[in-house]
Amino acid sequence: MSNLQERAEAVAGAAKDTGARVAVAESLTSGRIASELGRATDASDWFLGGVVAYDTGVKQQVLGVSPGPVVSARCAIEMAVGVQRLCRADVSVSVTGVGGPGSEEGEPEGTVFLGWATADGTGSERHRFDGDPSEVVEQTVAAALRVLVERLAPAEGSEGDAAE
Repeated sequence: MSNLQERAEAVAGAAKDTGARVAVAESLTSGRIASELGRATDASDWFLGGVVAYDTGVKQQVLGVSPGPVVSARCAIEMAVGVQRLCRADVSVSVTGVGGPGSEEGEPEGTVFLGWATADGTGSERHRFDGDPSEVVEQTVAAALRVLVERLAPAEGSEGDAAE
């Protein structure tokens, strides 16, 4: 079992334990998080689905992202809130960023923002991953799955914004 599959199974276990239902909003990863979650145990019981919003217009029109830079914590949080609302999820996660090559919106390649939304609130993380675009996507998916596990079963003191 791959690292991503193990992480997706951890999400499945946490969702089953809490009875929570999960949704995702993806830009940079183009559906890869949803694909990993859909392969996990009993996904039909806890995984509601997601939105792949690669285009800025789709982010704004479908997920309710406000105008402005989309490689940002604000955008990641708004994407998470938007997909949580659309899917009526208990927990959602979102990703937006720059896979490379090159920079975008003044952010260097490998810059990724993850957002989340739960009944307890919202938050985000900023990451700077190394590697080619496929490696950045792989690291982003792993981080998003970790965030889902944490939001489904938060540890003491893990509230609010964080960075890795």
